[in-house]
Amino acid sequence: MSLLLRPLVPAAAAAWDRFVTAHPDGTFFHRAGWQRVIEAGFAHKTHYVFAERDGAITGVLPLARVKTLLFGDSLISVPFCVYGGPLAADAETAAALTAHAAALRAETGVRALEFRTRDAAPDLPGWTQRPGLYVTFRKPIAGDDAANLKAIPRKQRAMVRKGIDRGLTSVVDRDTARVHRIYAESVRNLGTPVFAPRYFRLLAEVFGEDCDVVTVLDGEKAIASVLNFYFRDEVLPYYGGGTAEARQRAGNDFMYWEVMRRAAARGCRLFDFGRSKEGTGSFAFKRNWGFEPTPLHYRFLLAPGAEVPELNPLNPKFRLFIAAWKRMPLPLARLLGPPIVRGLG
Repeated sequence: MSLLLRPLVPAAAAAWDRFVTAHPDGTFFHRAGWQRVIEAGFAHKTHYVFAERDGAITGVLPLARVKTLLFGDSLISVPFCVYGGPLAADAETAAALTAHAAALRAETGVRALEFRTRDAAPDLPGWTQRPGLYVTFRKPIAGDDAANLKAIPRKQRAMVRKGIDRGLTSVVDRDTARVHRIYAESVRNLGTPVFAPRYFRLLAEVFGEDCDVVTVLDGEKAIASVLNFYFRDEVLPYYGGGTAEARQRAGNDFMYWEVMRRAAARGCRLFDFGRSKEGTGSFAFKRNWGFEPTPLHYRFLLAPGAEVPELNPLNPKFRLFIAAWKRMPLPLARLLGPPIVRGLG
């Protein structure tokens, strides 16, 4: 029977997710739930399709169009996510999904089509690979706390112990309001617009038990918090931040240790620290934990004359904006951030 491409509908979501979970290159960000999150959280149009042969799914393509006046018009697999691109069980399916995305780029007239693939892929005519754009940090963890603590380099381990010695504690729950409040302050201090609280609520609602929040307490006061994703045996601390008190009390260091410790107890055996760009503070922080960077092989199909989008904090064009945002009153930053950040997929 010939290969068919079908749009994702709610009735097919469970089969889509089973395929993603079983595929060796599947990631949390390929899951069907992101279609609802992107549409409801950001009002972007999605183009999720799956390939089917003899009634069985042979591939999936999670794709969304991010179109704003400030930051242009792109098709991305997957916006607001660090990984993406088509997943296919065979070469015919991979070619069909890629050709479908390319045709959609031409049809919509967007400037760039982006596949956020984690691993190197074969060169395709007309596509540009950018292996140096971002790196990811992934490392196995053990089921034993002592072994995991010992695996952290000495200086960073001392910071974790500093938090322990100060009597910091942690709680795990689904309090997206609390993590958003701390995260908003943290990213404002970095000069970055913050997401709307609704986005965090949607993540917890859509992904259920595969999403939780770990918060660090100094006495009764929350000083650091992070929203985490779980996929197979992996944990991905994704949106986190800390207050000024957290920096003074090693709260951020203790927080990621608590995520690791709790995830190991849950059965996770791989810690994914997410993506960073070389030369940033987050890059250095993750290296200090003993994680080695691995290049992400993002691929782009560009319209004639278009360039690879550079929507990242190291772009010199954003220097003045970042400096001004850092000085903005927090209530104003929380108000203005969501309309801006929806274009930074």
